[in-house]
Amino acid sequence: MKFLLDLLLLLPLLIVCCLESFVKLFIPKRRKSVAGEIVLITGAGHGIGRLTAYEFAKLKSKLVLWDINKHGLEETAAKCKGLGAKVYTFVVDCSNREDIYSSAKKVKAEIGDVSILVNNAGVVYTSDLFATQDAQIEKTFEVNILAHFWTTKAFLPAMMKNNHGHVVTVASAAGHISVPFLLAYCSSKFSAVGFHKALTDELAALQITGVKTTCLCPNFVNTGFIKNPSTSLGPALEPEEVVNRLMNGILTEQKMIFIPSSIAFLTILERILPERFLAVLKRKINIKFDAVIGYKMKAQ
Repeated sequence: MKFLLDLLLLLPLLIVCCLESFVKLFIPKRRKSVAGEIVLITGAGHGIGRLTAYEFAKLKSKLVLWDINKHGLEETAAKCKGLGAKVYTFVVDCSNREDIYSSAKKVKAEIGDVSILVNNAGVVYTSDLFATQDAQIEKTFEVNILAHFWTTKAFLPAMMKNNHGHVVTVASAAGHISVPFLLAYCSSKFSAVGFHKALTDELAALQITGVKTTCLCPNFVNTGFIKNPSTSLGPALEPEEVVNRLMNGILTEQKMIFIPSSIAFLTILERILPERFLAVLKRKINIKFDAVIGYKMKAQ
């Protein structure tokens, strides 16, 4: 009963906060400078990671690029250098904890303290539970979420000591809304979203006000990892559009970025609508892509 009374006493504050948020919609947010910041991007050899590196290069950041693909990494680095950035590359397997820790040690010794960490590396297997091999499930979690722990443990202490930094989590809309035949991927991205939220709260509890967090949650992105995706929410997103939104979110210190914005509304609906209606709504959204269905193979 006391808790309910306490909630009622918070009602005036809720009204004030809602009005404040509404007014802020019409006020352009100030974009912070990242010139001279040491920015480490995992999965920088392709797609969102590569384009994010280009944008930070334009803003005169010092870049540390990680990827398992040496050729893709070198291509990204060459373009960034052409944009005037100082670039360091490391071939790193983000599914390997010891490789992450040893590479992080080299970065700190040879380059300095990373002040912006972009955990972008990811893998996806489009298959149902039975067609997804055990090793693929393990790899999904190693890259999509466990690597976030290892990189953050390596680079966050210096950010906290300086009370200055930014940890960026590249998650997915699939970290909020489940999708059939992406079971391992959805599970790992739900974990990534939880990692972002818990880290944000932990920094607040420790009164570390200068270290910011941002989480990116886009719908399907046209990077080639998922074949022939389609949904009634619109066509697959182009990487350039996603990275533009991501960079704006980082520079304005936005905590959660949904692309398209309607994803945010769907996450609210999923929590309040009856299950039967949600089932109909998901059929209307009609998410499709090429996937391997092992259950049918077993049934034959």
